[in-house]
Amino acid sequence: MYIEDEELGTQLVRWRHHLHQIPETGFNEHKTSDYVAKALELLGLEVHRGIGATGLVASLTVGDGAEVIGLRADMDALAMTETADGRVYISRNAGCMHGCGHDGHMAMVLGAAQLLTQSRDFNGTVRFIFQPAEEHGRGAAAMIQDGLFERFPVDEIYGAHNIPGMPVGHIATRVGGIMASEDNFVIRIRGRGGHAARPHMAADPLVVAAEIILALQTIVARSVDPAESAVVSCTEIHTDGIRNAIPTNVEIKGDTRSYSLEVQALLERRMREICNGIASAHGSSCEVEYTHEFVPTVNWPQAVPVTVRAAEAVVGKDNVDGNVPPMMISEDFGAFLKVVPGAFVFIGNGAAGTPGGVPLHNGQYDFNDAVLPIGARYFAEVARQRLPQED
Repeated sequence: MYIEDEELGTQLVRWRHHLHQIPETGFNEHKTSDYVAKALELLGLEVHRGIGATGLVASLTVGDGAEVIGLRADMDALAMTETADGRVYISRNAGCMHGCGHDGHMAMVLGAAQLLTQSRDFNGTVRFIFQPAEEHGRGAAAMIQDGLFERFPVDEIYGAHNIPGMPVGHIATRVGGIMASEDNFVIRIRGRGGHAARPHMAADPLVVAAEIILALQTIVARSVDPAESAVVSCTEIHTDGIRNAIPTNVEIKGDTRSYSLEVQALLERRMREICNGIASAHGSSCEVEYTHEFVPTVNWPQAVPVTVRAAEAVVGKDNVDGNVPPMMISEDFGAFLKVVPGAFVFIGNGAAGTPGGVPLHNGQYDFNDAVLPIGARYFAEVARQRLPQED
């Protein structure tokens, strides 16, 4: 038994718009956590806070079923400026915005909690898990290390992310890898600075950096099996030079994406070989710092059919893709899936050129309010599909 659409929609928008105005970065989600906790408590749920710093969990048990599932939402925002002038609920926290839609994700899981506390049409326990610090890949691990699954065990866990470019009313997932790992790198090149008019007296690290940036693209093109997915992106370059002085130091930053431990290891090994080789050839030295930020998000085969049935019940079979191509974006929900079974889905936020079609991590981005009832019903339906009442 669902809440009437108008009532549900109004409450979902109220939650999201307030959360949108109080964005906070990872592990700083204090006002956000307070607001979510109060909303859950008003639904009659007991809330446990301070899990992984600012994370929280609320549980709802109906019937005598022993099985437990988790529904997860991420809470953190981005350290960027919202540039949507005229948006009445624009961020009140300068230099911080919900540019990835976590405000919408929280509202959807709150909506599922409201639907399920009213209908109580399942048999077992649902845990509503609100996670901090997703954007930098630290929050899921922090909750796990803080005893999340020992204190609040689950048999399976489910999550979702809005996707601009996918039409509203569409839900997509797949068995296996759905989002990639992310590794970060910093390449520090040290040459010998000098006058820009006398380059023969210097060992120019910018030339080394230029060759390295180009050569790194050969890793995917010539070292990775074409059947595997991988990306190497150099995104920043910094020097200590000036217009008429060749620098001594150059720093290159970037990241890599992949789906397997073998490819991750290959990317790191080839990067070190290429960087050191080119630097040495030019009489310079090089240091590579390589860190693992996100593990791949790999859906468990037994959990994906639950998501597909739930999605079909909400948006219809024709609007569900059960074998969507994997994306190279990263999400630290993958850390949960390394510990317990579960699955992740994409929910359409709006086709390009329509409301909701602005890309993630853009100052103009906004979560599409039309998606809120879809996501809330989807999460509630996952509970019904996974914890059905006995006939």
